[in-house]
Amino acid sequence: MLVDCRNWKGYEMSLTIRKVVVLGLIGSILLLGNILLVASWLAERGVVDWAQGIRAEYLTGTAVTIIAVLLILLVSPRARSAGVLRRCPVCDHGLVGRGRYCGECGSRV
Repeated sequence: MLVDCRNWKGYEMSLTIRKVVVLGLIGSILLLGNILLVASWLAERGVVDWAQGIRAEYLTGTAVTIIAVLLILLVSPRARSAGVLRRCPVCDHGLVGRGRYCGECGSRV
C-alpha cells in the first residue's frame, strides 16, 4: 500500500517542506550513528553535570506533576470545535453535525 506524501490528510506538502523533512531525517540518522561521540563531547563540555544540577534543584516530582497536568489540560481550539455540537458564530445557535450553514440565520459556519 503506497501513501501519497504530497497530499497527506488533506494538506498539500510543498517542495520546501519535503526537503526539510528529508534533511531532518538524514541529520537524525547521522546523529544516532554518532551518539557515543556526541555524548562524550557533551560530557567534556560540562553540559551533563549542568543538566544534573538543574534536574536535582528544579525538577522535583511536584513540578513534573504540574507540567504533566497542564499539558493534559491544554487543548487546541481546533480539537475543541471538532466535536458533534458546534455553535454558530453569528447567532450562537446550536449546530448538530457537519453542516456548513446555520439553520437559524443562514450564515456560513
